[in-house]
Amino acid sequence: MKKVCLTTFVIGLLTLLWAVQANSAVREYWIAADEVVWDYMPSYPTNLMTGQELVDEKKIFVENIPGELIGREYIKAIYRNYNENWQLIERTPEEVAHLGTLGPIIHAEVGDSIIVHFKNNTRYPMSVHPHGVFYEKSSEGAPYTDSSDDMTNTAPGDDMVQPGGQWDYFWNVPRRAGPGPNDPSSIVWLYHSHADEPADTNAGLVGAIVVTKKGKARKNGRPKGVDREFFSLYAVFDENSSKFLIDNLSTYGGNPNSDDFEESNLMHGINGLLWGNNKYTMRQGEQVRWYIMAMGTEVDLHTPHWHGATLLHNGNRLDVTEVLPAATKTLDMRPDAAGTWMYHCHVNDHLEAGMMGKFTVLPGKPQKKEKDD
Repeated sequence: MKKVCLTTFVIGLLTLLWAVQANSAVREYWIAADEVVWDYMPSYPTNLMTGQELVDEKKIFVENIPGELIGREYIKAIYRNYNENWQLIERTPEEVAHLGTLGPIIHAEVGDSIIVHFKNNTRYPMSVHPHGVFYEKSSEGAPYTDSSDDMTNTAPGDDMVQPGGQWDYFWNVPRRAGPGPNDPSSIVWLYHSHADEPADTNAGLVGAIVVTKKGKARKNGRPKGVDREFFSLYAVFDENSSKFLIDNLSTYGGNPNSDDFEESNLMHGINGLLWGNNKYTMRQGEQVRWYIMAMGTEVDLHTPHWHGATLLHNGNRLDVTEVLPAATKTLDMRPDAAGTWMYHCHVNDHLEAGMMGKFTVLPGKPQKKEKDD
């Protein structure tokens, strides 16, 4: 145990020295994996895209039929934001409607260091594995035979964190973690649990890391010159593969032998919300940055489409883009048409199963902008 503590201390010290030498910030986050009861369609039975009750053939995904189908509510695990005293920082209703199941957004500038204090409040082993940033083996959060030793590794929380356990992850943000020559001033990476990656991510443990170019970030790490940031995780959460399948069966009922059971547990959502329950609000003329992500299997080829607007991606103009599992896109929009507009995946099967939401463009000039310093 002394060796583990010493290793963690040394890595933490090096992380701090990195930030000092780079004349940059140390960004600290307290994040827990929490068990929650998640409602994929809070508006049920109303389809918010039509304003009418969901038609029968679509109810297969959200209707609880005792002894047959689980319905729209599931026990899931999601990352949640805490303060340094491990007091939960609740999201506002607007944040819930936007971010859904996504974990806390981690912001950093090139040259910064990130410390994630992680606590596992679930009943199963979990972890935090980042994309893009620099990390040592002790901050990778993924179990496999590697250069560190074996599947147990050299530290008890390295590969995975046991129920009730805690672990500190230290990540640096070098230039290669930041925007490239054709990128805008910030880009997005995923973080997710990798103890059992398919089961963990289907359970809901996915979040986003935004890295901004050196000198282009505000004090809080968010990019200068951007009025609003929006995040969309396109994923067909497969509750059949979640770590909590047995727990959901015992809690909500359901029959794995039912003809419709497996299909009913495929939840086609944006940030874990279906049929218009995912919402975004902005104003005409604002600089709006969209971060698009995906997770899943071979069915998770997604084509996000914005009605009533166009966007820029690496200098190319579009209103539809494409994203594959664990891939990301960063796009800029300057909305000009006021109104409430459809925002959805253009894959027909996904559209039919509820992978759609709305964004609202309010009329008038942008509100007073946040100071860049």
